[in-house]
Amino acid sequence: MMKKTRNSSQSVCLLTVFLVIIFTISFSTTTSSVEARKNNHHRNTKNRHGHQHSHNKKRGHSPAPSSSPTPTFKPTPPNPYTKKSNIFDVLSFGAKGDGIADDSKALQGAWKAACKVEGGIVEIPSEFRFLIRQISLQGPCKPHLVLQIDGIMLAPPNIGSWSKSDLYQWINIKWVKNFTIQGGGVVDGQGFAWWKPNEVSYIQKTSKHMPDMKPTALRFYESSSVTVRDIRIINSPLCHLKFDNSSFINVNNVTIISPENSPNTDGIHLQNSKNVEIQHSNIGCGDDCVSIQTGCSNVHVHHINCGPGHGISLGSFGKDKTIACVKDIVIDNILMQNTMYGARIKSWQGGMGLVKNVTFSNIQVSNVSTPIMIDQYYCDKQKCKNQTEAVAITGVTFNQIVGTYASQPLHLACSDGVPCRNVDLIDIQLKPSLVSGGFHQALCWNSHGKSQAPLVPSSIDYCLRSGVGSLKRPSKSHSEQFC
Repeated sequence: MMKKTRNSSQSVCLLTVFLVIIFTISFSTTTSSVEARKNNHHRNTKNRHGHQHSHNKKRGHSPAPSSSPTPTFKPTPPNPYTKKSNIFDVLSFGAKGDGIADDSKALQGAWKAACKVEGGIVEIPSEFRFLIRQISLQGPCKPHLVLQIDGIMLAPPNIGSWSKSDLYQWINIKWVKNFTIQGGGVVDGQGFAWWKPNEVSYIQKTSKHMPDMKPTALRFYESSSVTVRDIRIINSPLCHLKFDNSSFINVNNVTIISPENSPNTDGIHLQNSKNVEIQHSNIGCGDDCVSIQTGCSNVHVHHINCGPGHGISLGSFGKDKTIACVKDIVIDNILMQNTMYGARIKSWQGGMGLVKNVTFSNIQVSNVSTPIMIDQYYCDKQKCKNQTEAVAITGVTFNQIVGTYASQPLHLACSDGVPCRNVDLIDIQLKPSLVSGGFHQALCWNSHGKSQAPLVPSSIDYCLRSGVGSLKRPSKSHSEQFC
């Protein structure tokens, strides 16, 4: 009995072990099958997505965004030597900048490119010298064009290298609007050969096509909203800076220099121009520091150091019986040193037209030959024909003209036929210079108006004729009708 029971227990144990083994094998097989199905599903899914991506790419669809993290890149630092898109350096257009090679084509190319871009800058870089032959830079251009002069621009030094068509101006800028010239550079006219009479006479005699003309360094024609600032213009053969038929002009902080004996080298010359402001500049030359010609109106010249030169002048007007119309001119806060004249209006006999509303005020003079002048008998020859007609001059004020004179304190020579009217002398204090001699008394002829103390010398007090009402007023049909 006991043996039978032991056998039964052994059988149960064997059965249990067998069942455990079967369960273990079954579980392992099931797990492997599940993992196989998972892997197979993953592969099928990946293949379907890949097919879908390829299909979308063929149809032009963008792929689904990746779930992988986007890599980060450091931005490339800007290159300090890369030029801005609106800067056109003449060196990039083939200029040599050695002062010998002709860089005119490079300047013309840079100008044409910048002209097409709003805010374009034509750059004349510093530390270079650019030889530029006669050139015309013309618009119309996109607004706010800038000629940035930091280097040196040189005119041809030899008279023989200029052709007949080049003689009126060196750099001619025309038909521009909203335009600026600026920079710390130099415009050098190299005019020394032009000032020597022997050389000019020789060229005129040996060339039948050489007229009696010299080039202006920098000229603007039919332009508006123009600013010229900070540059130096030196040694022009003729005028340094000229504005013709232009408006809304601003000249600020320029320096103009040529020798005292350089003939006809006006600093700034205005003709048929209006709404002009010239300010805070230094001008020394061989003629007028500022010359205001016919057709000018609403001109304000202030804070100018003038000298050497011929002062600040209106005119000359009326040459060869021409018509002159000038009005609304203000000249104030001026320092004149060692100039031939100070505040001056000059006209030829025989002219017609009208000069009116002119003010010279707060002008300090030092060793100026004749500080105050109105001359309706102007003549640059040894002798001029006497004529009764003249450009009418009215409404002129000289106020606070103070300092020293070298020859004559005042010269008012007005026409017998068309006297000066409404001339005011206010606070005039002029004493002889200690470094000059040969003084002359004030000249007063046919000038009508009023004077107001203090007046030095005292003879000025008797210079103006009073009683304007009794003065026979010139007929408008005679002179003033043209303005």
